[in-house]
Amino acid sequence: MSTKDKLLERFKKQPKDFTWDELVRLFGLLGFTMDSRGKTSGSRVRFKNSNYVFYIHKPHPESIMKKYALSNAMDYLKNNGFIQ
Repeated sequence: MSTKDKLLERFKKQPKDFTWDELVRLFGLLGFTMDSRGKTSGSRVRFKNSNYVFYIHKPHPESIMKKYALSNAMDYLKNNGFIQ
């Protein structure tokens, strides 16, 4: 099983300790780039590729993702055919 597959399986389980860095790496493996849009964007981050854009708030001060944010990311990736 590749690193991408392992990360994807971990993400699908929606663990309570899934980190921001893992989410960034997952989106990168799926062809997205991260754009924080400068100083005025605050914690709002945009992941984009040629046809899709996904906005999410970066967790702070800790790097553990909130459950609702992971759920939103899961819904987005499933609805747009990136994962099954």
